[in-house]
Amino acid sequence: MHVISRDHPCYYLTSVAKDRLLIFRSDAVKTVLCKALGEARNSGGFCLYAYVIMPDHLHIITGSALKPSKTLQFVNGIISRRVIDHLKDGGFETSLRKLEHAIGRRQRRYSLWDCHPDARLLLTEEMLMQRVNYTHMNPVRAGLVERPEDYRWSSARIWGGEPLDDEPLLMDLEQIRWRRSAPEAREKLSR
Repeated sequence: MHVISRDHPCYYLTSVAKDRLLIFRSDAVKTVLCKALGEARNSGGFCLYAYVIMPDHLHIITGSALKPSKTLQFVNGIISRRVIDHLKDGGFETSLRKLEHAIGRRQRRYSLWDCHPDARLLLTEEMLMQRVNYTHMNPVRAGLVERPEDYRWSSARIWGGEPLDDEPLLMDLEQIRWRRSAPEAREKLSR
């Protein structure tokens, strides 16, 4: 169980697509990303508490089993491999060219991410709830949906206690040991 504290914080991690490309625009790519994020969680052994996939970036909140840099290494590495493989397999040459960079005279590589991911410590339940709310409101602020729970590619429904039968990515909320009751913490989210 994870009791959120200075000794055991959560991490709020943001990864931005290279050149802010709208690489996560299609549902197919978002599905690949969700599966890859689940794979990264299993490989890295960290808990995943909240997420949102926006057209050009990703926000996640994780437990502190690993350092943020190590968590990002799992997350960004596995997502990069899976998304780039998806683009190659699907023949998305235009998208691949936008992600390309030279590593030699005749060799090319692909970079999915901007080179400066953001990591913030969340030291209290209140800080966690502020970031969960911010994360879930991203699609609303971007004009993609009217209500957070209407956006398929976030954990808002799970936090609201109404997950879909085919939820794209499940969270590890049962791993949080709340100092206050879980319904009270979730109620605070809706304010």
